[in-house]
This record gives sequence, structure tokens and C-alpha cells, in this order.
Amino acid sequence: MPELPEVEVIRQGLLPHICGQHLEGVRTSGKALRYPYPALSTLIGKQLVDLQRRAKYLLFRFDNGQVLLWHLGMSGQFHAGCITHPPRRHEHVRLDWSNDCSLRYCDARRFGYLGLSHTSALMQHAWLRHLGPEPLGAAFDADYLFACCRSRRAPIKHVLMDASVVVGVGNIYAAESLFRSGIHPARASNRIAFPRIAALCANIRSVLQEAIAAGGSTIRDFMHIDGRSGYFAHDFRVYGRQEQPCVRCGRTIRRIVQQGRSTCYCPGCQH
Repeated sequence: MPELPEVEVIRQGLLPHICGQHLEGVRTSGKALRYPYPALSTLIGKQLVDLQRRAKYLLFRFDNGQVLLWHLGMSGQFHAGCITHPPRRHEHVRLDWSNDCSLRYCDARRFGYLGLSHTSALMQHAWLRHLGPEPLGAAFDADYLFACCRSRRAPIKHVLMDASVVVGVGNIYAAESLFRSGIHPARASNRIAFPRIAALCANIRSVLQEAIAAGGSTIRDFMHIDGRSGYFAHDFRVYGRQEQPCVRCGRTIRRIVQQGRSTCYCPGCQH
């Protein structure tokens, strides 16, 4: 599933193609995504004034106050091209803009979904209202994360994956941040001292910023809107490297399963 860096890379890639443009046409395949399609026709003729991101959601803001929320699911991809281009494989939504740009949403597994809200009610939307702070925002700092951990006996990896604590970190970047911080992913959250939590908070920011700069991580389905892959996977230090030597100490990277998700760590560097 695309995580925060991948969604942010997509947002940045889409902006110059569609921001400031008017939506002139909408088509759907008729095949259901995770939820029924919203009334997309109500957006025709409206101008897109901004494209933002909240957690892993893209927020298309229109000049009439409506906001189109879009989640990519497991395999969703956006492609921006000319209106005259034929439909793509697994294409389910097509948005045609006033500059002759056609935005195509393709999703082989159809786990993605989209919905409509108004700006005045957006933060209370069922998909957003439970979400914690953005990891790259000012609200996410060492004091906040330490306070979240103090009353929790859950493994620290579970806490980082809890969207009510912090959004968008995801499996890949949680594992990489914990490695850089020297923290075992199964360590109880309330048994981690403040200096180590402070280092973890800083490393989460660094890992996410580096991943965005590298264009995200291509594991299976993720790609940029122009078809290019993300290159942060070349910098993985533990994720997906089980049975390989640690880049820092040389010990063999191990793999465990937490909450049904694979976690890789170094037994020599992480305690």
C-alpha cells in the first residue's frame, strides 16, 4: 500500500497538471471500488483551487467548497496525459480538465475509494476525524510521542502504525526509523526513555523526508504519474533485508510478524 511519502510524491506530481483548471468531464468504469462512487458530476465546471494531502488521502479542493477525498488503496495509480489517449488497463475513473489534461485512476485490485465532503465539514468526515497529527507537522514532536507511549504497553512498532497516534508512517518507514534509532520493534512503548523517543521522532521525520526526495518506494504497484519508480527502496537498511547482513554491524537481519505485518530488524543494533 502506498504510504505517506508515495502519496505526497503523487500530490506534487499532479499539482502542475490540474491545479487552477476547471473539471470538464467525468467518466467511471461502472465497476465498484471499495465504496460506491460519489456524485462526481456535481464537480463539473468547478475549478480546482488546491490539491492537499491528509495522511494517505489526497484532497482535491474546488472553488465551490467541495472537497474530493481519494485513497489509493493497495494498488491505485494516477496517470496524467492527453484527453485523446485511449483508456488504460484497469482504468476506473477519468477526470478531463480544461487544459486538455486527462487524469486517469487505475486500480487492479479496486481497493481504492473516493468520497465528497464540504470544506466546513471536512475535518469531521468519518475517514478523517480519528486521525492523529502529521509526522512532518509541528504537532508531532518528542513530547507528544513520549506522552502517547507512557501509558501504552504495546510494542513501539504497533504505536507507530496506529493512525490515531500519528498518520502515514506505515510499515516500511516505521521499520527504517526504528533501526536508525536503535530501538527493537517489539519493545514495550512505556519502557523507552525520553531521549530515545526524541531520537525516534527525529528519525521518523528524516526517513520520510528522504523518501519523498527519492520519489517514494516502489515495492509492487507504486509508480509516479509519469510511470517512473520510486528509488528510496535502494536505501532500505532493514526492510525486506531478512537474512542479509546489517549495514552497520554485520549481524544477520531477522524477520518477525507483528499484527500480521512483516517486521525486519537487526538483533545487534536494536534493543
